Amino acid sequence: MAEKMMVKGNEAMAEAAIRAGCRLYFGYPITPQSEFTEYMARRMPEVNGVFLQSESEVAAVNMVYGAACTGYRVMTSTSSPGYSLMQEGVSYIAGARLPAVFVNVVRGGPGLGDIQPAQSDYFQATKGGGHGDYHLIVLAPGTIQESVDLMESAFRMADTYRTPVLVLVDGMLGQMMEPVTFPDFLELKDLHDHSEWALRGAAGRNPNKVTSFDIDPVILEKMNNVIHNVYEEIKKSEIRYEMNSMEDAEYVLVGYGTMGRILTSVVRMARKKGIKAGLFRPITLWPFPYKQLKDAVRGKKSVLTVEMSKGQMVEDVRLAVEGASPVHFYGRTGGMVPTPDEVLTELVRIIG
Repeated sequence: MAEKMMVKGNEAMAEAAIRAGCRLYFGYPITPQSEFTEYMARRMPEVNGVFLQSESEVAAVNMVYGAACTGYRVMTSTSSPGYSLMQEGVSYIAGARLPAVFVNVVRGGPGLGDIQPAQSDYFQATKGGGHGDYHLIVLAPGTIQESVDLMESAFRMADTYRTPVLVLVDGMLGQMMEPVTFPDFLELKDLHDHSEWALRGAAGRNPNKVTSFDIDPVILEKMNNVIHNVYEEIKKSEIRYEMNSMEDAEYVLVGYGTMGRILTSVVRMARKKGIKAGLFRPITLWPFPYKQLKDAVRGKKSVLTVEMSKGQMVEDVRLAVEGASPVHFYGRTGGMVPTPDEVLTELVRIIG
C-alpha cells in the first residue's frame, strides 16, 4: 500500500499534476495559491519539464495557449483576480479546442478582496467567464486527497474532449495540510498523441492548423456546433457527485468543495438531534448534476444550499429541483466560512 504523506493542498495538487504527465507550467504567483507556483519552479526541472514565471496572468494564459497547441499536457494555477485576467485567453483556448488544465484557488472578493477562502467564483467558472458560447469542465474537490485524485481526471478529460478543464478549490483547501496518497507516475508514452491536429512540425505531411474562429459565419457556426456536440458527450459521461445519508433523509443539504465537507459534520450533528438530514455534494460543477439532484430530492421536505458566497450555485439547485421541494439558501461571504453550528441553527429555523 502506498505511503501517506502530510502535504499542503497547493503542493499536493502540483505534485499530482506532474504525476499525471504535466511537463509544461506557466504561471504568476498570487496568494493563496503561490505555493503551487513555487513547487512547480522546484519540481519541473527535476522531471525534465518546463517552468516559466510569466510577467503577468495575461502572459501566462497565452503561454498556455501556445503550449496547448502542441498537444502536450500543460497547465497554470492562479487565484481569483488572476483568473479574471486570464478570461480572454481561456475563451480562445476553448474556441480552438485545446486541452489545458487550470487551477483557481478562490479568495474573497469582489475586486482585490482578501486571501481568505471563498466560493464566489462559481458563476465565472460555470457560466463562461470569458466571451463567447463555451464551457469548461469544472471539478470541485472537497479534500486534498480528492484534489490529488481528480488531477489525473482533469488532464484525461482535457485530452479526451480537447477542452480546457478547471479545478476549482478555495483558499482553505489550498493552504491546509492533510495526509495524502499519491498515484504512480503515468508513463508519458501512454498519453494521448494528438498528432492528428497538434502543431509539432509538418515534415512529410500537410500542416495542421489551430484556430478559434473563421471569418465566415456559416463556418464559424459549424465550429461552434462541433464544440457543443462535444459538450453533450461530456454531459453523458463525466457528471460526478456524492451523496451522504440520503436514503431516509427528509431534509437535503447541498454544498460543494470545502463547504460540502463541512456539511458532512452538519448531517451528523442533525441526526443526533433526530433531524433526518442528508447531503448532496456536486463534484462536477459543469456539467452540473441536474437530473441526479432532482431524483435525489424527490419526496424530501426541503433543500438547504450552503455556500461561501451570497448565493450562486443555489440557482442551479433551483433549476434542478424544478419546484418539487422548497429551496433555501445560507451563505457567508468575504472570506467568512459558515460553521457547522450556524448551519445547523439555520436548518432548525427552516424546519420551524
